[in-house]
Amino acid sequence: MLTSQEKKYDIYGIGAALVDTEITLSDADLTRLSIAKSVMSLVDEERQTYLIAQLHEHLTRSKRASGGSAANTIIAASYFGCQNFFSCKVANDENGHFYLGDLAAAKVNTASDQTKENGITGKCLVLITPDAERTMNTYLGISAHLSEAELDLAAAQAAQFVYIEGYLVTSPSGKQAAITLKQHAEQYGAKIAISLSDPAMAQFFRDGLLDIIGNGVDLLFCNQDEALAFTQTQDLDTACLALRAYAKRFAITCGAQGALIFDGQSFITVAAPKVQAIDSNGAGDMFAGAFLYSLCQGESETRAGEFACAAAAQVVSQFGPRLRAEQHQALKTQFWA
Repeated sequence: MLTSQEKKYDIYGIGAALVDTEITLSDADLTRLSIAKSVMSLVDEERQTYLIAQLHEHLTRSKRASGGSAANTIIAASYFGCQNFFSCKVANDENGHFYLGDLAAAKVNTASDQTKENGITGKCLVLITPDAERTMNTYLGISAHLSEAELDLAAAQAAQFVYIEGYLVTSPSGKQAAITLKQHAEQYGAKIAISLSDPAMAQFFRDGLLDIIGNGVDLLFCNQDEALAFTQTQDLDTACLALRAYAKRFAITCGAQGALIFDGQSFITVAAPKVQAIDSNGAGDMFAGAFLYSLCQGESETRAGEFACAAAAQVVSQFGPRLRAEQHQALKTQFWA
C-alpha cells in the first residue's frame, strides 16, 4: 500500500463528459417548456434540440466548455495545483476532441485513446433564471455507456482520493464502474469521496447511490436538499446525524449561508462571503474541488471549508460553472496569504 507521499495523483475522478451550453431565461419560460426547475433532467437528443430551437433568441452567457459535475471538480482542483486523473467517455466527434483539449489545458491526465468510438459526445443545456438557480437538461450521448472499460485502475490506486460523481447512478454500466472503482481503490488505501450531485439523484436513485456507497465512504458532498432527500428526513439536524452512517466526514453546502461540515468528530459551521449571486451553476462542483485541494495540502476541514466557500462564492458571482484559469491562482494568493 502506497503512502500519501508515494501517490502519483492527488485525485482520480470519474464522471460524465458533457459539453455545456448556458442560457438565461425566465421562470415563465421553464413553465412554458414544461421544464422542472433546479434539478437535472435526462432528455433525448430530440428533446434537447427542440429546447435549443425554442430558446435560440436567448442570450448564451458562457462559451462552449467541457463540463459534467466531476469534471468541473477535477479541473478546479487541477488549476489550484493538484495532480489529477479523470476517467470519462467521449465520442470521435468535434465535441469529443474539444472536451479532451479542455482537460489537457487544465493539465488533467486522462486515457490517451479516448476518442476511439463513433457516436455523440454528451451535451448539457444549462438554464439560468433571474434568481441565479440552475436547471439542467442533459443528453448523455456516449457517456450513458461509460463503463469499467474506461477505468484506469493503476491510476486509481496511485491516487490519494477517488472522487465519484453521483450522476453515474443513472447508468447501469456507470454505476457498476463506480462500484468497481471504489472497491479497487480502497484496497490500495485511497480515500473515497462521493457527491450526491442533484436532489433528483438523491430522491429517485437513492438505492443505486447506496449500492455505490456500500460500507461507507471517507467523504461525502451534498447540498441541503440532497441531504434531506437522501436521508429521508425533514430537517438538517436530523439529516446530519443520519449521514454519519454513510460517511466518515461530509460537507453540506448551504448556499449563501455557507457550509456545514462534519470532520469525523465535530460539526463545523463555515460562513460564505457575501456576494451578488447571478449563476449557481457549478457552485457545488467548485466547492468540492477547492475542499479536496485543501485536504491534499494537509489543511484542516475548517480551513478547507473556508477556502471552498470563498471559491464557490466567486463562481456564483459570474456566469459559467468554472473560474478562468488565472482566477484560481489569484484566489489562492488572496486566501492563503
